[in-house]
Amino acid sequence: MTTSPARLGVDIGGTFTDVVLERDGASFSTKVLTTYAAPENAIIDGMGQVCAKAGISPSAISQIIHGTTLATNALIERRGAKTALITTTGFRDVIEMRTESRFEQYDLNLTLPEPLLARQMRYTVTERIDAKGNILIPLDRAEVETIVGQIKAAGYESVAVGLLHSYLNDSHEKMVREVLAEMMPEAMVSISAEVSPQMREYERFNTVVANAYIKPLMKSYLGRLKGRLAEEGADCPIFLMHSGGGIISIESAADFPVRLVESGPAGGAVFAANIAARYGLDKVLSFDMGGTTAKICLIKNQTPKTSRVFEVARTYRFKKGSGMPISIPVIDMVEIGAGGGSLAHVDAMRQIRVGPESAGSEPGPACYGRGGEKPAVTDADLILGKLDPDNFAGGSIKLSKPESNKALVTVLGDPLDMDAQTAAFGLAEVVDENMANAARVHAVENGEDLADYTMIAFGGAAPLHAGRLCEKLGVDRLLVPTGAGVGSAIGFLRAPFSFEANRSVYMKLSGFDAGVIKSLLTDLQSEAKGFVRTCDASSEILSEFKVYMRYAGQGWEIPIVISEAQAMAPDAATFQRLFEEDYTKLFGRTVTGMDIEITVWAVNATTPPEKVAAIKAAKAANAASPVGQRALFDAALGHPVTANIIQRGDMTTGQTVQGPAIIVEDETTIIIPSTRQAIAQPDGTIDLTRKGDTA
Repeated sequence: MTTSPARLGVDIGGTFTDVVLERDGASFSTKVLTTYAAPENAIIDGMGQVCAKAGISPSAISQIIHGTTLATNALIERRGAKTALITTTGFRDVIEMRTESRFEQYDLNLTLPEPLLARQMRYTVTERIDAKGNILIPLDRAEVETIVGQIKAAGYESVAVGLLHSYLNDSHEKMVREVLAEMMPEAMVSISAEVSPQMREYERFNTVVANAYIKPLMKSYLGRLKGRLAEEGADCPIFLMHSGGGIISIESAADFPVRLVESGPAGGAVFAANIAARYGLDKVLSFDMGGTTAKICLIKNQTPKTSRVFEVARTYRFKKGSGMPISIPVIDMVEIGAGGGSLAHVDAMRQIRVGPESAGSEPGPACYGRGGEKPAVTDADLILGKLDPDNFAGGSIKLSKPESNKALVTVLGDPLDMDAQTAAFGLAEVVDENMANAARVHAVENGEDLADYTMIAFGGAAPLHAGRLCEKLGVDRLLVPTGAGVGSAIGFLRAPFSFEANRSVYMKLSGFDAGVIKSLLTDLQSEAKGFVRTCDASSEILSEFKVYMRYAGQGWEIPIVISEAQAMAPDAATFQRLFEEDYTKLFGRTVTGMDIEITVWAVNATTPPEKVAAIKAAKAANAASPVGQRALFDAALGHPVTANIIQRGDMTTGQTVQGPAIIVEDETTIIIPSTRQAIAQPDGTIDLTRKGDTA
């Protein structure tokens, strides 16, 4: 009998580091507290635990796939390297001027976020390339050498190069890089023509600055991680999850660390898409709630929605426009500061507010007994009966109800004249409504009605809150898959190797040039496939083509998917038909008499998706046997009820559970409200539906 290679998935979150080992169809997982000073320590700890469970040594692991919030956190907390920007004369202040839009129109005291680099860290060179890629003012190498000399004397670790229209002609940026390599060989260099070769200088400059800012940190971390894993015997290939939902090599990740921003949440979306494929679901709302944030993503036709620009570190109530735009391929999701560690307070209007501040893992919620004094969502869940204080995280962390009571009363109860349970109820309702509202807004922005959707919940805290979210959103069906507590880490093991190459080349349909288009898309296809080949030299590689189009004069584009045949034999009439079809779906009509523009071309190279076996829905059998009961506060009823406690591991296919009930396992807990019922599906998924409905 042969055994399949063992694969390890690792997700570093703001509170927990999740580790999953898969071998011979069996899965072993654990959650350990994230170690901020040296994140690799938590990975080594978790790897040791799952290897012990599987009865293997780390040397048996053939592949490690890793996703992390380290890049995101470094940008949010501004803990990056000392970085300089070299840009075109006259454009030094682009990253500070932003787009001059006001994300809160009526706030007279609106404060825009500070740019990542202060003005004295931004240098200019005299050069100009026009919007067609022609050189208007040549770059003088002697001037570059003078500027680089100043940068070297100031002791910068990393340099970002962002010149005007370099996405069409990168010769000047490459000259700057050559000079930097000669004069500052120890410095790390990022050029915008490689990091984000797209139009719109603010987004492009900001993206290359972000890449340069976190590059030394991530390169150092990835190097340490590879060394530590090798010391433990796991001397195998390491790959990184990128924000677009695929896997890249550790070398590519070190060069383009900005692509790791949102890598953890992207793994969760891939996990949900895999579950959707198993159940044949075309409309899924992915709900991922961990210790620090909650992520919500729409998945249609078993494919997560993607975007090419997103924002990190929104500073104003998570409002669009108040963050740092990053122009890279990314799975489109809404992320809010609502996790198990999110802290609550009473504002000036005597209202309970939750997040975005989080207790993280150090010190953690008050109930961890590690010095936390403010109430977190986990404290409310404990007081409301959702959590067992003796069996949290498989019993590895003992929770203290007295500490939770004290924090809730001190911070919320005393100012609002509430007891601990009422304060916990208020905190939980606020955080649930915040998440429900984020889901509603995301759906409306995409023209979707959530009543048609099935929710898939994962992450350590999501199954605790998903049932209540379904009540608020009018969603009838909820799936909580096996391994939900470590869903993102499992998603890494389901993701294909992929890389998206894109480039801005402006073209009107009235000036459609089929030869230029075919050549451009062929070049992008070769570039994208080249990255994938560095990860997987043998598998078939598929190509997905996308163009971004708009009517002349409009500010933003919509993505249009074209087939490989349409890409290799471009035809203006076909492009127009595809654009008008998608435009009508989004806006209800076309605009007659207007020329159409294409601004960005993209090719995503990917290995084939994992084949999944369809799940045949189970028929209801006998009721699952409870192992006990405890008081559970039911938010819809507004008072505690007696809930049966069921061990998830004891449930067999077809067994049912009527709410109110609590299904427990090591890594999470599923709360079944009074309005819901559940059935165990053949793959172990717990399938919740409204009472009286059938899945």
